[in-house]
Amino acid sequence: MTETPQRPLRVLAAMSGGVDSAVAAARAVEAGHDVTGVHLALSANPQSFRTGARGCCTIEDSRDARRAADVIGIPFYVWDLADRFREDVVEDFVAEYEAGRTPNPCLRCNEKIKFAALLDKALALGFDAVCTGHYARVVTHPNGTRELHRASDMAKDQSYVLGVLDERQLAHALFPLGDTLTTKDEIRAEAERRDLAVAKKPDSHDICFIADGDTQGFLASRLGKAEGDILDESGTKVGTHEGAYGYTIGQRKGLRIGHPAADGKPRYVLDISPVDNTVTVGPAASLDVASLTAIRPRWCGTAPTGTATYTAQLRAHGGETEVTAELLDGTLHVTFTEPVRGVAPGQAIVLYDDSRVVGSATIATTDRAATPVA
Repeated sequence: MTETPQRPLRVLAAMSGGVDSAVAAARAVEAGHDVTGVHLALSANPQSFRTGARGCCTIEDSRDARRAADVIGIPFYVWDLADRFREDVVEDFVAEYEAGRTPNPCLRCNEKIKFAALLDKALALGFDAVCTGHYARVVTHPNGTRELHRASDMAKDQSYVLGVLDERQLAHALFPLGDTLTTKDEIRAEAERRDLAVAKKPDSHDICFIADGDTQGFLASRLGKAEGDILDESGTKVGTHEGAYGYTIGQRKGLRIGHPAADGKPRYVLDISPVDNTVTVGPAASLDVASLTAIRPRWCGTAPTGTATYTAQLRAHGGETEVTAELLDGTLHVTFTEPVRGVAPGQAIVLYDDSRVVGSATIATTDRAATPVA
């Protein structure tokens, strides 16, 4: 099997204005592809400048992407996908929190924007593939089937947020950084050797459309304040909140609980109920989850059958844990070999077979461990 296309392709390089996407575009050109750069305008009212390393898609980012394309020597365009981004990513993000779930907007953006709206438009214009700066690998077998694999460097692997891509989308995806066994400093050094001004630009962090990093404030501006009760596991009121949507399972900080727990230990968010606008808190051991169900599965190839053992990742920067999983009537049933802590409905679970990404699904329900792990 191979990770390199056998012929030159017409490639549309998604250029965010950051160093990774710029180097990816440059490598695609170096590999002999006919590359065109495109920056996605995802905000209807972009700011002129980023706030430190927060946010993206600003006017400054657009200009940085254009300058990088000029240095690489490729055509460059800006495509306005702000309306689609607002509907498919931002409004979905708000609705999920309002329903008491914890979404992953980066994963949704890859599914709905970069490898749906962008890819569909690229194919309609005669391009063969979309290129991004993600750290992941597409492996092609001799029979033409494709698989998504982790990046060669696990420290930079981003396959978790790409686990929503199906085989058709993988057939038109290029990740030139995925087989790079180098540090981020070396990627920046490569950008500098290529005379790309973004070589020293800070990476963007957190949620791109919340530039100041204040997720709770962003949600409050959309959903308004809605005071409710914070309860302990017995149902006793121990505090108040200004909106259940502002909390996530496993959260410890910002609970505004007036008095300590009987055992003197910290309390964490165990449950969020949008129906009665309550947040339930308790000890860390009560966060332990033994199994879960997940809906809307998306497979990076053929859907698995029967019960099998995999490793699973539950967060973009989380570790792996061993699970057994079975798909029944479109719902994924997952049991953990050892209980895991702080699993929230709305998060994605991504299954792996060694380095291969099997697929992704959205967590719907969780079952606590019968005997909490201390």
